[in-house]
Amino acid sequence: MIPSLATEIGGYLHTVFVTNMDLAVIVGLVGQALFTARFLVQWLASERAGRSVIPVSFWFLSIGGGLLLLAYALYKRDPVFILGQSLGTFIYLRNLTFVFREKRAKPQE
Repeated sequence: MIPSLATEIGGYLHTVFVTNMDLAVIVGLVGQALFTARFLVQWLASERAGRSVIPVSFWFLSIGGGLLLLAYALYKRDPVFILGQSLGTFIYLRNLTFVFREKRAKPQE
């Protein structure tokens, strides 16, 4: 039973990660990698500052990852994923406009 289960799991994983690999999956994986990297960037910035910090690069990684994941979701025709990434990408862009607006409003030091 266990050898049979291991063979079935191995076959499943091979199908998912090797057989089904195409350009769309690569785009989705790159988008997910960017999306994950934003959390690492935020965590490292917060550790350095000793408080919670959201660096501008967090928002750029969010937008890049969100747009690539949205492209992947559109290709896969997944309505849940499309709606989630569409709203998220809008929010990331909006937060970035706040960041730049605040920087423009501050007097140059």
